Amino acid sequence: MATKKKYPEDVDIRVLIDRGTGEYDTFRRWLVVPNEAGLQEPGKEILLFEAQEQVADVEVDDYIEEQVESVEIGRIGVQMAKQVIVQKIRDAERDQLINDFLDRDELIFNGTVKRVTKTDFVVESGRVEAVLKRDQILPREAFRVGDRVRAYIANVDKNSRISLELSRTSPDFLIALFNNEVPEIDQGLLEIKAAARDPGVRAKIAVHAMDKRIDPIGTCVGVRGTRITAVRNELGNEAIDIVLWSEDPAQMAIQSLAPAVVKSIVVDEDNHSMDVVVDDNELAIAIGRGGQNVRLASELTGWQINIITPEESEKRQEAESGVTRALFVDKLDIDEEVADILIAEGFASLEEVAYVPIEEMLDIEEFDEDIVNELRNRARNALLTIEIAREENIESVSQDIRDIQVLTSAMIAELAQAGVNTLDELAELAVDELHAIIPELSEKVCADVIMQARAHWFTEEA
Repeated sequence: MATKKKYPEDVDIRVLIDRGTGEYDTFRRWLVVPNEAGLQEPGKEILLFEAQEQVADVEVDDYIEEQVESVEIGRIGVQMAKQVIVQKIRDAERDQLINDFLDRDELIFNGTVKRVTKTDFVVESGRVEAVLKRDQILPREAFRVGDRVRAYIANVDKNSRISLELSRTSPDFLIALFNNEVPEIDQGLLEIKAAARDPGVRAKIAVHAMDKRIDPIGTCVGVRGTRITAVRNELGNEAIDIVLWSEDPAQMAIQSLAPAVVKSIVVDEDNHSMDVVVDDNELAIAIGRGGQNVRLASELTGWQINIITPEESEKRQEAESGVTRALFVDKLDIDEEVADILIAEGFASLEEVAYVPIEEMLDIEEFDEDIVNELRNRARNALLTIEIAREENIESVSQDIRDIQVLTSAMIAELAQAGVNTLDELAELAVDELHAIIPELSEKVCADVIMQARAHWFTEEA
Protein backbone atom coordinates (compact mmCIF):
# COMPACT_ATOMS: atom_id res chain seq x y z
CA MET A 1 0.00 0.00 0.00
CA ALA A 2 2.86 2.39 0.85
CA THR A 3 4.64 1.60 -2.42
CA LYS A 4 1.50 2.20 -4.48
CA LYS A 5 1.25 5.74 -3.09
CA LYS A 6 4.56 6.59 -4.83
CA TYR A 7 2.89 6.25 -8.25
CA PRO A 8 0.34 8.69 -9.73
CA GLU A 9 -1.52 5.85 -11.48
CA ASP A 10 -3.04 2.63 -10.18
CA VAL A 11 -0.28 -0.03 -10.26
CA ASP A 12 0.14 -3.68 -9.23
CA ILE A 13 2.81 -4.22 -6.56
CA ARG A 14 4.21 -7.46 -5.12
CA VAL A 15 6.38 -7.52 -1.99
CA LEU A 16 8.52 -10.60 -1.25
CA ILE A 17 9.36 -10.90 2.45
CA ASP A 18 12.03 -13.13 3.97
CA ARG A 19 10.29 -14.42 7.08
CA GLY A 20 13.61 -15.33 8.67
CA THR A 21 15.45 -12.01 8.37
CA GLY A 22 12.57 -9.64 7.82
CA GLU A 23 14.22 -8.24 4.69
CA TYR A 24 11.98 -7.61 1.71
CA ASP A 25 12.12 -6.85 -2.03
CA THR A 26 9.49 -4.96 -4.00
CA PHE A 27 8.37 -5.65 -7.56
CA ARG A 28 6.07 -3.81 -9.89
CA ARG A 29 4.26 -6.17 -12.25
CA TRP A 30 2.07 -6.06 -15.37
CA LEU A 31 -0.51 -8.58 -16.55
CA VAL A 32 0.04 -9.77 -20.14
CA VAL A 33 -3.13 -9.25 -22.24
CA PRO A 34 -3.91 -10.16 -25.90
CA ASN A 35 -2.87 -7.59 -28.51
CA GLU A 36 -6.40 -7.22 -29.86
CA ALA A 37 -7.93 -6.61 -26.41
CA GLY A 38 -6.12 -3.32 -25.86
CA LEU A 39 -5.12 -1.90 -22.47
CA GLN A 40 -8.02 -1.52 -20.07
CA GLU A 41 -5.74 -0.60 -17.14
CA PRO A 42 -2.49 0.84 -18.57
CA GLY A 43 -0.80 0.94 -15.17
CA LYS A 44 -1.33 -2.78 -14.61
CA GLU A 45 -1.35 -4.34 -18.10
CA ILE A 46 1.02 -4.86 -21.01
CA LEU A 47 0.29 -6.07 -24.55
CA LEU A 48 1.60 -9.49 -25.53
CA PHE A 49 3.96 -8.27 -28.28
CA GLU A 50 5.59 -5.75 -25.89
CA ALA A 51 5.99 -8.41 -23.19
CA GLN A 52 7.58 -10.83 -25.67
CA GLU A 53 10.29 -8.24 -26.38
CA GLN A 54 11.35 -8.64 -22.74
CA VAL A 55 10.61 -12.35 -22.18
CA ALA A 56 10.39 -14.39 -25.38
CA ASP A 57 8.28 -17.27 -24.05
CA VAL A 58 5.78 -15.19 -22.06
CA GLU A 59 2.08 -15.96 -22.63
CA VAL A 60 -1.26 -14.23 -22.09
CA ASP A 61 -2.27 -14.05 -18.36
CA ASP A 62 1.40 -14.30 -17.29
CA TYR A 63 3.05 -11.44 -15.39
CA ILE A 64 6.05 -9.29 -16.32
CA GLU A 65 7.91 -7.98 -13.25
CA GLU A 66 10.43 -5.25 -12.56
CA GLN A 67 12.18 -4.77 -9.22
CA VAL A 68 11.68 -1.30 -7.75
CA GLU A 69 13.02 0.50 -4.71
CA SER A 70 11.52 -0.73 -1.45
CA VAL A 71 9.97 1.83 0.85
CA GLU A 72 11.10 2.31 4.42
CA ILE A 73 8.56 0.97 6.89
CA GLY A 74 8.20 3.51 9.67
CA ARG A 75 5.60 4.07 12.36
CA ILE A 76 2.92 5.08 9.83
CA GLY A 77 3.69 2.08 7.63
CA VAL A 78 3.41 -0.29 10.58
CA GLN A 79 0.09 1.29 11.53
CA MET A 80 -1.17 0.90 7.99
CA ALA A 81 -0.05 -2.73 7.88
CA LYS A 82 -1.91 -3.42 11.10
CA GLN A 83 -5.09 -1.83 9.72
CA VAL A 84 -4.86 -3.87 6.51
CA ILE A 85 -4.25 -7.13 8.37
CA VAL A 86 -7.13 -6.51 10.80
CA GLN A 87 -9.44 -5.67 7.91
CA LYS A 88 -8.40 -8.81 6.02
CA ILE A 89 -9.15 -10.91 9.09
CA ARG A 90 -12.59 -9.30 9.40
CA ASP A 91 -13.23 -9.97 5.71
CA ALA A 92 -12.18 -13.61 6.14
CA GLU A 93 -14.48 -14.00 9.16
CA ARG A 94 -17.37 -12.47 7.20
CA ASP A 95 -16.69 -14.74 4.23
CA GLN A 96 -16.64 -17.75 6.56
CA LEU A 97 -20.00 -16.76 8.04
CA ILE A 98 -21.48 -16.31 4.56
CA ASN A 99 -20.09 -19.65 3.36
CA ASP A 100 -21.46 -21.46 6.42
CA PHE A 101 -24.87 -19.87 5.79
CA LEU A 102 -24.87 -20.73 2.07
CA ASP A 103 -23.85 -24.32 2.81
CA ARG A 104 -27.29 -24.78 4.40
CA ASP A 105 -28.82 -24.31 0.90
CA GLU A 106 -31.51 -22.01 2.24
CA LEU A 107 -33.35 -19.97 -0.39
CA ILE A 108 -35.26 -17.75 2.03
CA PHE A 109 -33.52 -15.42 4.49
CA ASN A 110 -35.33 -15.02 7.83
CA GLY A 111 -34.04 -12.08 9.81
CA THR A 112 -34.67 -8.88 11.74
CA VAL A 113 -34.29 -5.34 10.42
CA LYS A 114 -31.11 -4.01 12.02
CA ARG A 115 -30.74 -0.67 10.23
CA VAL A 116 -32.86 1.48 7.90
CA THR A 117 -31.45 3.91 5.31
CA LYS A 118 -32.99 5.95 2.51
CA THR A 119 -32.21 3.29 -0.08
CA ASP A 120 -32.33 -0.05 1.74
CA PHE A 121 -32.86 -2.14 4.86
CA VAL A 122 -30.07 -4.09 6.55
CA VAL A 123 -31.46 -7.40 7.78
CA GLU A 124 -29.62 -9.58 10.31
CA SER A 125 -29.91 -13.30 10.99
CA GLY A 126 -27.54 -14.36 13.76
CA ARG A 127 -24.22 -12.75 12.75
CA VAL A 128 -25.04 -12.79 9.02
CA GLU A 129 -26.18 -9.52 7.43
CA ALA A 130 -28.11 -9.02 4.20
CA VAL A 131 -29.37 -5.97 2.35
CA LEU A 132 -32.95 -5.53 1.11
CA LYS A 133 -33.24 -2.57 -1.26
CA ARG A 134 -36.39 -0.49 -1.23
CA ASP A 135 -37.15 -1.33 -4.86
CA GLN A 136 -37.20 -5.03 -3.88
CA ILE A 137 -40.06 -4.74 -1.37
CA LEU A 138 -43.76 -4.93 -2.16
CA PRO A 139 -45.84 -1.79 -2.76
CA ARG A 140 -47.16 -0.20 0.43
CA GLU A 141 -44.69 -2.23 2.54
CA ALA A 142 -42.73 -0.44 5.26
CA PHE A 143 -40.28 -1.98 7.73
CA ARG A 144 -38.89 -0.54 10.94
CA VAL A 145 -35.94 -1.56 13.07
CA GLY A 146 -36.79 -4.79 14.87
CA ASP A 147 -39.39 -6.02 12.34
CA ARG A 148 -39.17 -9.62 11.17
CA VAL A 149 -38.50 -10.04 7.43
CA ARG A 150 -38.57 -12.99 5.03
CA ALA A 151 -37.01 -12.53 1.60
CA TYR A 152 -35.42 -14.49 -1.22
CA ILE A 153 -31.61 -14.57 -1.50
CA ALA A 154 -31.40 -13.04 -4.98
CA ASN A 155 -27.65 -12.50 -5.26
CA VAL A 156 -24.36 -13.18 -3.48
CA ASP A 157 -21.63 -10.60 -4.05
CA LYS A 158 -18.60 -11.41 -1.91
CA ASN A 159 -16.83 -8.26 -3.08
CA SER A 160 -19.46 -6.11 -1.40
CA ARG A 161 -19.39 -5.18 2.29
CA ILE A 162 -22.76 -6.91 2.72
CA SER A 163 -22.63 -9.95 0.49
CA LEU A 164 -26.26 -11.12 0.46
CA GLU A 165 -28.83 -9.22 -1.59
CA LEU A 166 -32.49 -9.95 -0.86
CA SER A 167 -35.72 -9.59 -2.82
CA ARG A 168 -39.40 -9.85 -1.99
CA THR A 169 -40.49 -9.04 -5.57
CA SER A 170 -38.65 -11.81 -7.42
CA PRO A 171 -40.70 -14.65 -8.97
CA ASP A 172 -38.16 -16.98 -7.33
CA PHE A 173 -39.43 -15.81 -3.91
CA LEU A 174 -42.91 -17.02 -4.88
CA ILE A 175 -41.50 -20.40 -5.98
CA ALA A 176 -39.46 -20.71 -2.75
CA LEU A 177 -42.55 -20.01 -0.62
CA PHE A 178 -44.49 -22.74 -2.41
CA ASN A 179 -41.51 -25.09 -1.94
CA ASN A 180 -41.81 -24.52 1.82
CA GLU A 181 -45.61 -24.93 1.92
CA VAL A 182 -46.00 -27.90 -0.48
CA PRO A 183 -44.04 -30.98 0.69
CA GLU A 184 -44.80 -32.81 -2.58
CA ILE A 185 -42.37 -30.45 -4.33
CA ASP A 186 -39.54 -31.43 -2.01
CA GLN A 187 -40.46 -35.08 -2.53
CA GLY A 188 -40.09 -34.69 -6.30
CA LEU A 189 -43.76 -35.44 -7.03
CA LEU A 190 -44.54 -31.91 -8.17
CA GLU A 191 -42.55 -29.15 -9.89
CA ILE A 192 -43.13 -25.45 -10.43
CA LYS A 193 -41.91 -24.90 -13.99
CA ALA A 194 -42.25 -21.11 -14.21
CA ALA A 195 -43.55 -18.08 -12.35
CA ALA A 196 -44.41 -14.49 -13.23
CA ARG A 197 -45.34 -11.67 -10.88
CA ASP A 198 -46.73 -8.19 -10.70
CA PRO A 199 -45.44 -7.84 -7.11
CA GLY A 200 -48.13 -7.30 -4.51
CA VAL A 201 -50.95 -7.43 -7.07
CA ARG A 202 -51.07 -10.64 -9.13
CA ALA A 203 -48.93 -13.65 -9.99
CA LYS A 204 -49.09 -16.78 -12.15
CA ILE A 205 -47.28 -20.09 -11.64
CA ALA A 206 -47.12 -23.10 -13.96
CA VAL A 207 -47.09 -26.47 -12.20
CA HIS A 208 -46.41 -29.98 -13.44
CA ALA A 209 -47.06 -33.29 -11.65
CA MET A 210 -44.49 -36.07 -12.06
CA ASP A 211 -47.10 -38.54 -10.82
CA LYS A 212 -50.29 -38.49 -12.92
CA ARG A 213 -52.34 -39.50 -9.88
CA ILE A 214 -51.63 -36.10 -8.29
CA ASP A 215 -53.75 -33.03 -8.99
CA PRO A 216 -51.04 -30.32 -9.19
CA ILE A 217 -53.40 -27.36 -8.80
CA GLY A 218 -55.29 -28.87 -5.87
CA THR A 219 -52.03 -29.86 -4.20
CA CYS A 220 -50.72 -26.28 -4.36
CA VAL A 221 -54.02 -24.85 -3.12
CA GLY A 222 -54.19 -27.24 -0.15
CA VAL A 223 -57.13 -28.32 1.98
CA ARG A 224 -59.56 -25.38 2.14
CA GLY A 225 -56.87 -23.25 0.52
CA THR A 226 -54.48 -23.39 3.49
CA ARG A 227 -51.28 -23.64 1.45
CA ILE A 228 -51.98 -20.90 -1.07
CA THR A 229 -53.39 -18.69 1.69
CA ALA A 230 -50.12 -18.96 3.64
CA VAL A 231 -48.19 -17.83 0.54
CA ARG A 232 -50.62 -14.99 -0.17
CA ASN A 233 -50.41 -13.73 3.42
CA GLU A 234 -46.63 -13.45 3.10
CA LEU A 235 -47.02 -11.51 -0.17
CA GLY A 236 -49.57 -8.96 0.99
CA ASN A 237 -52.61 -10.89 -0.32
CA GLU A 238 -51.19 -11.05 -3.83
CA ALA A 239 -53.64 -12.89 -6.13
CA ILE A 240 -52.09 -16.10 -7.49
CA ASP A 241 -53.27 -17.99 -10.59
CA ILE A 242 -52.13 -21.62 -10.82
CA VAL A 243 -52.06 -23.11 -14.33
CA LEU A 244 -51.07 -26.51 -15.67
CA TRP A 245 -47.72 -26.53 -17.44
CA SER A 246 -47.56 -27.89 -20.99
CA GLU A 247 -44.69 -28.53 -23.39
CA ASP A 248 -46.85 -27.15 -26.20
CA PRO A 249 -46.38 -23.33 -26.21
CA ALA A 250 -49.82 -22.73 -27.72
CA GLN A 251 -51.57 -24.88 -25.09
CA MET A 252 -49.50 -23.16 -22.39
CA ALA A 253 -50.61 -19.75 -23.69
CA ILE A 254 -54.28 -20.81 -23.66
CA GLN A 255 -54.06 -21.90 -20.02
CA SER A 256 -52.04 -18.84 -18.99
CA LEU A 257 -54.66 -16.44 -20.38
CA ALA A 258 -57.53 -18.05 -18.45
CA PRO A 259 -60.29 -17.16 -17.66
CA ALA A 260 -60.35 -15.63 -21.17
CA VAL A 261 -61.51 -18.05 -23.88
CA VAL A 262 -59.07 -18.29 -26.79
CA LYS A 263 -60.55 -18.70 -30.26
CA SER A 264 -57.36 -19.49 -32.21
CA ILE A 265 -53.58 -19.04 -32.07
CA VAL A 266 -51.01 -18.34 -34.78
CA VAL A 267 -47.48 -19.25 -33.63
CA ASP A 268 -44.47 -17.44 -35.14
CA GLU A 269 -41.49 -19.57 -34.10
CA ASP A 270 -38.94 -17.34 -35.87
CA ASN A 271 -39.89 -14.28 -33.79
CA HIS A 272 -40.89 -16.36 -30.74
CA SER A 273 -44.31 -14.74 -30.64
CA MET A 274 -47.98 -15.72 -30.82
CA ASP A 275 -51.04 -13.93 -32.17
CA VAL A 276 -53.89 -15.00 -29.89
CA VAL A 277 -57.38 -14.41 -31.28
CA VAL A 278 -60.21 -13.76 -28.79
CA ASP A 279 -63.74 -12.52 -29.35
CA ASP A 280 -64.51 -8.86 -28.67
CA ASN A 281 -66.38 -9.69 -25.46
CA GLU A 282 -63.31 -11.61 -24.15
CA LEU A 283 -60.78 -8.92 -25.10
CA ALA A 284 -60.79 -7.05 -21.78
CA ILE A 285 -60.45 -10.28 -19.78
CA ALA A 286 -57.55 -11.54 -21.91
CA ILE A 287 -55.64 -8.26 -21.70
CA GLY A 288 -56.42 -7.57 -18.05
CA ARG A 289 -56.28 -4.28 -16.18
CA GLY A 290 -53.40 -2.25 -17.60
CA GLY A 291 -52.37 -5.23 -19.74
CA GLN A 292 -51.55 -7.22 -16.61
CA ASN A 293 -53.01 -10.59 -17.65
CA VAL A 294 -51.34 -10.79 -21.06
CA ARG A 295 -48.06 -9.43 -19.67
CA LEU A 296 -47.90 -12.11 -16.96
CA ALA A 297 -48.88 -14.79 -19.49
CA SER A 298 -46.02 -13.66 -21.77
CA GLU A 299 -43.54 -13.84 -18.89
CA LEU A 300 -44.84 -17.24 -17.81
CA THR A 301 -44.62 -18.82 -21.27
CA GLY A 302 -41.48 -17.01 -22.40
CA TRP A 303 -43.27 -16.02 -25.63
CA GLN A 304 -44.46 -12.62 -26.80
CA ILE A 305 -48.26 -12.86 -26.78
CA ASN A 306 -50.27 -10.44 -28.90
CA ILE A 307 -54.02 -10.31 -28.25
CA ILE A 308 -56.04 -9.55 -31.39
CA THR A 309 -59.69 -9.67 -32.49
CA PRO A 310 -60.99 -11.97 -35.25
CA GLU A 311 -61.21 -8.96 -37.60
CA GLU A 312 -57.56 -8.04 -36.99
CA SER A 313 -56.55 -11.68 -37.48
CA GLU A 314 -58.37 -11.80 -40.81
CA LYS A 315 -56.64 -8.61 -41.98
CA ARG A 316 -53.21 -9.97 -41.00
CA GLN A 317 -53.83 -13.24 -42.79
CA GLU A 318 -54.90 -11.35 -45.91
CA ALA A 319 -51.74 -9.22 -45.76
CA GLU A 320 -49.51 -12.29 -45.31
CA SER A 321 -51.34 -14.08 -48.13
CA GLY A 322 -50.76 -11.03 -50.34
CA VAL A 323 -47.00 -11.19 -49.75
CA THR A 324 -46.90 -14.94 -50.41
CA ARG A 325 -49.15 -14.56 -53.47
CA ALA A 326 -46.80 -11.90 -54.93
CA LEU A 327 -43.80 -14.17 -54.28
CA PHE A 328 -45.39 -17.14 -56.06
CA VAL A 329 -46.60 -15.04 -59.01
CA ASP A 330 -43.15 -13.45 -59.45
CA LYS A 331 -40.86 -16.43 -58.88
CA LEU A 332 -43.02 -19.26 -60.27
CA ASP A 333 -44.46 -17.23 -63.17
CA ILE A 334 -48.04 -18.28 -62.42
CA ASP A 335 -51.32 -16.36 -62.21
CA GLU A 336 -52.95 -15.35 -58.94
CA GLU A 337 -55.56 -18.12 -59.15
CA VAL A 338 -52.90 -20.86 -59.03
CA ALA A 339 -51.04 -18.96 -56.29
CA ASP A 340 -54.23 -18.80 -54.21
CA ILE A 341 -54.68 -22.57 -54.58
CA LEU A 342 -51.15 -23.12 -53.19
CA ILE A 343 -51.79 -20.71 -50.30
CA ALA A 344 -55.13 -22.37 -49.50
CA GLU A 345 -53.32 -25.73 -49.29
CA GLY A 346 -50.87 -24.31 -46.74
CA PHE A 347 -47.83 -23.56 -48.93
CA ALA A 348 -46.01 -20.45 -47.68
CA SER A 349 -42.54 -20.58 -49.26
CA LEU A 350 -40.66 -21.63 -52.38
CA GLU A 351 -38.85 -24.31 -50.37
CA GLU A 352 -42.14 -26.00 -49.54
CA VAL A 353 -43.25 -26.02 -53.18
CA ALA A 354 -39.88 -27.38 -54.30
CA TYR A 355 -39.22 -30.06 -51.72
CA VAL A 356 -42.39 -31.29 -49.96
CA PRO A 357 -43.24 -34.91 -50.85
CA ILE A 358 -44.79 -34.96 -54.31
CA GLU A 359 -47.75 -36.96 -52.98
CA GLU A 360 -48.93 -33.94 -50.97
CA MET A 361 -49.11 -31.79 -54.10
CA LEU A 362 -50.77 -34.55 -56.14
CA ASP A 363 -53.55 -34.61 -53.53
CA ILE A 364 -54.54 -31.07 -54.62
CA GLU A 365 -57.68 -31.54 -56.68
CA GLU A 366 -56.91 -28.79 -59.21
CA PHE A 367 -53.39 -30.09 -60.04
CA ASP A 368 -52.36 -33.03 -62.20
CA GLU A 369 -48.90 -34.63 -62.31
CA ASP A 370 -47.62 -32.39 -65.13
CA ILE A 371 -48.61 -29.21 -63.30
CA VAL A 372 -47.04 -30.45 -60.05
CA ASN A 373 -43.74 -31.33 -61.73
CA GLU A 374 -43.64 -27.97 -63.55
CA LEU A 375 -44.28 -26.05 -60.30
CA ARG A 376 -41.60 -27.99 -58.47
CA ASN A 377 -39.05 -27.38 -61.23
CA ARG A 378 -39.83 -23.67 -61.35
CA ALA A 379 -39.51 -23.42 -57.56
CA ARG A 380 -36.14 -25.17 -57.58
CA ASN A 381 -34.87 -22.95 -60.40
CA ALA A 382 -36.00 -19.84 -58.53
CA LEU A 383 -34.22 -21.00 -55.37
CA LEU A 384 -31.08 -21.69 -57.40
CA THR A 385 -31.21 -18.19 -58.89
CA ILE A 386 -31.60 -16.66 -55.42
CA GLU A 387 -28.67 -18.73 -54.13
CA ILE A 388 -26.43 -17.65 -57.04
CA ALA A 389 -27.30 -14.00 -56.38
CA ARG A 390 -26.46 -14.50 -52.71
CA GLU A 391 -23.12 -16.10 -53.57
CA GLU A 392 -22.32 -13.12 -55.79
CA ASN A 393 -23.06 -10.85 -52.82
CA ILE A 394 -20.77 -12.95 -50.62
CA GLU A 395 -17.97 -12.61 -53.20
CA SER A 396 -18.12 -8.84 -52.74
CA VAL A 397 -17.22 -9.26 -49.04
CA SER A 398 -13.52 -9.30 -48.21
CA GLN A 399 -11.83 -12.60 -47.39
CA ASP A 400 -10.88 -11.26 -43.94
CA ILE A 401 -14.55 -11.11 -42.98
CA ARG A 402 -15.28 -14.52 -44.48
CA ASP A 403 -12.45 -15.98 -42.36
CA ILE A 404 -14.28 -15.08 -39.13
CA GLN A 405 -15.46 -18.54 -38.10
CA VAL A 406 -18.70 -17.58 -36.36
CA LEU A 407 -20.10 -15.95 -39.53
CA THR A 408 -22.08 -18.31 -41.77
CA SER A 409 -22.67 -17.76 -45.50
CA ALA A 410 -26.15 -16.44 -44.79
CA MET A 411 -24.77 -13.94 -42.26
CA ILE A 412 -22.08 -12.77 -44.68
CA ALA A 413 -24.79 -12.26 -47.31
CA GLU A 414 -26.71 -10.13 -44.79
CA LEU A 415 -23.57 -8.02 -44.22
CA ALA A 416 -23.18 -7.56 -47.99
CA GLN A 417 -26.80 -6.51 -48.30
CA ALA A 418 -26.20 -3.92 -45.56
CA GLY A 419 -23.15 -2.57 -47.43
CA VAL A 420 -20.56 -4.01 -45.02
CA ASN A 421 -17.90 -5.41 -47.36
CA THR A 422 -14.52 -4.65 -45.73
CA LEU A 423 -12.94 -5.42 -42.38
CA ASP A 424 -12.77 -1.72 -41.50
CA GLU A 425 -16.49 -1.27 -42.25
CA LEU A 426 -17.24 -4.17 -39.91
CA ALA A 427 -14.86 -2.83 -37.25
CA GLU A 428 -16.55 0.59 -37.26
CA LEU A 429 -19.97 -0.88 -36.42
CA ALA A 430 -21.41 -0.61 -32.93
CA VAL A 431 -22.68 -3.77 -31.24
CA ASP A 432 -26.34 -2.79 -31.64
CA GLU A 433 -25.79 -2.01 -35.35
CA LEU A 434 -24.28 -5.43 -36.04
CA HIS A 435 -27.03 -7.10 -33.99
CA ALA A 436 -29.65 -5.30 -36.13
CA ILE A 437 -28.01 -6.64 -39.32
CA ILE A 438 -27.57 -10.19 -37.99
CA PRO A 439 -30.24 -10.65 -35.27
CA GLU A 440 -29.44 -14.36 -34.91
CA LEU A 441 -26.12 -13.40 -33.23
CA SER A 442 -26.31 -12.45 -29.56
CA GLU A 443 -24.96 -9.07 -28.50
CA LYS A 444 -22.02 -10.77 -26.76
CA VAL A 445 -21.05 -12.62 -29.97
CA CYS A 446 -21.49 -9.39 -31.95
CA ALA A 447 -19.04 -7.68 -29.59
CA ASP A 448 -16.52 -10.52 -30.09
CA VAL A 449 -16.86 -10.29 -33.88
CA ILE A 450 -16.27 -6.52 -33.83
CA MET A 451 -13.18 -6.96 -31.61
CA GLN A 452 -11.81 -9.54 -34.07
CA ALA A 453 -12.39 -7.07 -36.89
CA ARG A 454 -10.53 -4.37 -34.93
CA ALA A 455 -7.54 -6.59 -34.09
CA HIS A 456 -5.56 -5.39 -37.11
CA TRP A 457 -5.84 -1.79 -35.86
CA PHE A 458 -3.81 -2.65 -32.75
CA THR A 459 -1.26 -4.58 -34.81
CA GLU A 460 -0.80 -1.61 -37.14
CA GLU A 461 -0.39 0.75 -34.18
CA ALA A 462 2.24 -1.56 -32.69
